[in-house]
Amino acid sequence: MKKITIGLALCAILFTARVSAESILRMSTTTSTENSGLLQVLNPVFEKKYGARLDVIAVGTGKALKLGENGDVDVVFVHAPKAEEAFVNAGFGVDRKAVMHNDFVLVGAKADTAAVKASGSAAEAFLKISRAAAPFISRGDDSGTHKKERELWRTAGVEPKGSWYVSAGQGMGAVLKMADEKQAYALADRGTFIAYQDKTDLVIVFEGGENLLNPYHVIAVNPARFPHVNYDLARQYIDFITGEEGQAIIRSFKKDGQALFTPDAVQ
Repeated sequence: MKKITIGLALCAILFTARVSAESILRMSTTTSTENSGLLQVLNPVFEKKYGARLDVIAVGTGKALKLGENGDVDVVFVHAPKAEEAFVNAGFGVDRKAVMHNDFVLVGAKADTAAVKASGSAAEAFLKISRAAAPFISRGDDSGTHKKERELWRTAGVEPKGSWYVSAGQGMGAVLKMADEKQAYALADRGTFIAYQDKTDLVIVFEGGENLLNPYHVIAVNPARFPHVNYDLARQYIDFITGEEGQAIIRSFKKDGQALFTPDAVQ
């Protein structure tokens, strides 16, 4: 009888551990989804609905995708289309779905020392910053924002270097605070900028244009490549944030009356 009791107890422990493991979703995402505050609103609804727990790692998009390439997470939620396509084409990810978008904005001090407000394009604005050697804080972390910034420098025909150009290796929130302290320019996603508006004196000095569009996608890590990933729960998360409930939360997510993201999956 004692052996049976011990055996039953061991089975119960193993079953509990298995259920617990199956109800945890590991997600790597960009710092902008976290810094904006969106995940703090979106994820608890999913957790309650599915009895799951989300373990979120917020890093730059490059690092977020690398975690997926290593099979260290179950799902990635990022904003760098070319890198995402390469991730899927290499067999690391499946079920890539559009979730939402906002745009990138060039921010700086109200003084606008490089006079970029009158620029006709983002490339012209970046060119003016380099010619004025005006301080610029770069994410420098291979994030989606950093990838877009590098693209804009290339379009402007500029290789940014010198004491005026600071590569922070930090998330968006930290970069905005640094730019504020140094009266510098920075490229930011609009969502995080809005979320930090009451924490800095920065203003938008340039915005608009198709090349500043900032789309976000969610991708499940490929279970054929990494059998240990929690693909079923990843699919449930994808269905949730691209479904009516998740998209409604994204649509209604605002700060000071300003929408931070526009949903793309369900109109």
